[in-house]
Amino acid sequence: MVPSSLFSPSSTVKIKNPISQSIKSCMATTPPAVQLSTSFGFKSLTETFTIDVHKAEGRPLNVPLISPFTIASSRLDKVENVAIRVELNNGCVGWGETPILPCVTAEDQPLALAKAAEACQFLKRSRGKTLGQVLSEINQIILPGHSFASVRAGVEMALIDAVANSIGLPLWKLFGGFSNEITTDITIPIVSPTEAAELASKYNRQGFKILKLKVGKNLTSDIQVLQAIRTVHPDCLFILDANEGYNSEEAIQVLEKLHEMEVTPILFEQPVHRDDWEGLGYVSEVARNKYRVSVAADESCRSLEDVKKIAKDNLADVINIKLAKVGVLGALEIIDLARASGLDLMIGGMVETRLAMGFAGNLAAGLGCFKFIDLDTPILLAEDPVLEGYKVSGPVYKFSNARGHGGFLHWDDTWW
Repeated sequence: MVPSSLFSPSSTVKIKNPISQSIKSCMATTPPAVQLSTSFGFKSLTETFTIDVHKAEGRPLNVPLISPFTIASSRLDKVENVAIRVELNNGCVGWGETPILPCVTAEDQPLALAKAAEACQFLKRSRGKTLGQVLSEINQIILPGHSFASVRAGVEMALIDAVANSIGLPLWKLFGGFSNEITTDITIPIVSPTEAAELASKYNRQGFKILKLKVGKNLTSDIQVLQAIRTVHPDCLFILDANEGYNSEEAIQVLEKLHEMEVTPILFEQPVHRDDWEGLGYVSEVARNKYRVSVAADESCRSLEDVKKIAKDNLADVINIKLAKVGVLGALEIIDLARASGLDLMIGGMVETRLAMGFAGNLAAGLGCFKFIDLDTPILLAEDPVLEGYKVSGPVYKFSNARGHGGFLHWDDTWW
């Protein structure tokens, strides 16, 4: 089901024949002359837009990293994701991306490609169904649950992007139109203190004010890295991300050490193992009451049921939304529940190109409800395969009035 409270349109859209209008939209060089408010309304679109897919396909998306990306639970030497392209019969095309991150997503690239192919075949058989019906069947039947959530997210992104192209609307407006820009943090992976200081100095020059520091493999080294960063970027704000690497006592010890250094992180992300609910609640209580530090649930939040538990038992202050972790529809449901429960929101990613980050960024900008934004991974890539899309100025991403998320790949028969 599409969440009911997030996307109530502020006014109606006068399109008597959405399909014929869509054909004109994708054939024209300028957006169609339809009467659009600041938001079409995603919920309305799911109920009214009829799907007719001409082509759908997934292909490998391999991109080198500037340097290895190491976190407490895994190490990534290169990006081996899956790109999804969906073309409607009206000629409009949408793009999505499935990230592959060992120990975090459940797929390797060959399996992700196989599951994407199954979903693409389903899309081509879905003629005549509404967007909402198709998205619901993808979520409940074709790619249910957490195991293939990243594939589901890639397919959902591509389909929604194609539909947004059909109605001539940018995604940030489709998702509410709150803003057309966001400001992200930047991540420093697990590296030596010297390397961390070099990265912090570089990011300081580029205008980044919030550094997200990966910790959790070695408590002593983590403190040394924090001290090195503080020397070269004394005014930066810190997010600590342990990626399940600490036990609860180690997590509290880190906060104590930082308190002695007169450093207060603005956020402590996933300090303990995702199934250690008691430890998560304990760290959150101490961090909140003794150090005034918020704790975010990331790996512990993989479903709507997880959010219900976190809210009911007061286990964390912030929910980290990742489309690859729960899918697009799943993310919207979690956002709805988290806001109703008084939890703050963060949006993040795996290690993705500007395809996935463009979709997530448009969502974040349009909704305007995220306290923490962590959509920096394209900056960590050695190459940018994505054409057009959002513009980057240091930590600021600006989204245009281009249809959909605006990004695409060079895609032809020689692309393999």
